[in-house]
Amino acid sequence: MELNIITKTNNELEVELRGETHTLLNLLKDLLIKDERVEAAFYDMKHVSISEPILYLKTDGSDPILVLKETAAIIVAQCDEFIEVFSKAVNA
Repeated sequence: MELNIITKTNNELEVELRGETHTLLNLLKDLLIKDERVEAAFYDMKHVSISEPILYLKTDGSDPILVLKETAAIIVAQCDEFIEVFSKAVNA
């Protein structure tokens, strides 16, 4: 994955996520819109094979980079929890 910040203001962020698909972008979007600090979160992917997805984030004034980092940390924690539960299930 390659991440390029296209634009950033005090409350908005536009990020290109080269090499990513709907899988990660949908997960990020779904978690972001549940965050009380987020006013808008969506992504655009013109065409899967010829364009890169761009994530748009608008906050209530909170630092959008911090909000995105915290959302990524939630995803990591959920994956860690899944690995733990799955490991217990297959070793039972």
